[in-house]
Amino acid sequence: MATDVEYTLYNYLRTVQFSLQLDESTLPELLFAKPLVTDTTGRSIFLAVEEFFEETEIPLTNLLTVATDGAPAMVGCHRGFIAYLKDSVPDVLAVHCVIHRQHLVAKHLTERLHCSLGYAIVAINKIRSIPLNDRLFSQLCEQNDEEFNRLLMHTEVRWLSKGACLSRFYELFETILEFFQNKEPSLRDSLKKCKSDIAYMADLFSKFNELNLQLQGSELNLIKTRSVISSFTSKLALFKRNLGRREFYQFPSVAALKENGEVHDDDIQIYCDHLDVLQKDMDERFQDILKMKIPNWVIDPFSNTDEIEMELEEELIELQTNEELKPKFKNGYHSFWLQKQISDLYPDLWRMVRKFLLAFPSSYLVERGFSMVTDFLTKKRSRLQIAKRGDLRLFLTNIEPNVDRLVAMHQLHPPR
Repeated sequence: MATDVEYTLYNYLRTVQFSLQLDESTLPELLFAKPLVTDTTGRSIFLAVEEFFEETEIPLTNLLTVATDGAPAMVGCHRGFIAYLKDSVPDVLAVHCVIHRQHLVAKHLTERLHCSLGYAIVAINKIRSIPLNDRLFSQLCEQNDEEFNRLLMHTEVRWLSKGACLSRFYELFETILEFFQNKEPSLRDSLKKCKSDIAYMADLFSKFNELNLQLQGSELNLIKTRSVISSFTSKLALFKRNLGRREFYQFPSVAALKENGEVHDDDIQIYCDHLDVLQKDMDERFQDILKMKIPNWVIDPFSNTDEIEMELEEELIELQTNEELKPKFKNGYHSFWLQKQISDLYPDLWRMVRKFLLAFPSSYLVERGFSMVTDFLTKKRSRLQIAKRGDLRLFLTNIEPNVDRLVAMHQLHPPR
């Protein structure tokens, strides 16, 4: 069945333009997974991709856009994968994964906040890494009628880890202090001093988690991405402005501490400065997305607009006066433009629109595939060739196998 799905996918890609997601470690399908035998340089990655396209007879020129992480092997100016790809496909649009960029912004901490985060991680590790401490802490949480009885571990490679970890840590903060009262008094004192910092980071990273979730999913396009990123950048300015006015609506944990006199003006100034740095970092890392100009007629092709290139005016008038198409716009611009008849009837308009709709803004689907690999490859199945066997493809695909064709291929006695 996996072979049949591959056959269907390859036949389709030979005749249409498409986008690609790559990572070292709008048809959202697994194209291929292949080990790099020698090294992970940009040239090795490109040769592996090029070899695959040649074997499957899919024209590399059909590739419209490609999304990668920000590793030097991918985006290096001269020896990165993108550089080699543009030698073969000069017009390909390369997108640096927006989730990866958002994660880099979230990691940007001042020295004081980084130190406070370090104390929290040390406390978590001292509890979670020792089974006895983990059990004793769980019992203490139950005695204190806490909603949760376990802390969450933090790992950099998981997108939502830091926010979830700090939120849980702050919810159990008083119980954590009680636990370390006799075991680690110096750590307890350090945690008490940075309580407001932990509250601020717990509130802030919950906002980053909301942003991260908005950037996930297979239906994301560059238009939605620009809206989400622009909105969050403006929110950072709002957070800074409100904190400067001593308005804590967006930071409920900090607000509770302020009422108890546990947050001082110096602390608030540090948080405002941090938010200012984050906003500038967002502007810098996402300048290509934020500066991207999306014509109004792409969002609403039936609205009156003067902002359109002269060579597109005739086709847009034809589209706007097509009474059969108007009812189909009620489902939104995304499904409207992806109709087959749009590219057939209005090729010049489609040529302009397609990069906004077909480009993958992130490598989310690749990361999802990696997660499936870890589920498949348990300790007892660590040598299983899931790519060759087809397990991974069948788990990730949306294409239905052609059962009739498979039956015909395996029929021992054809009917008379």
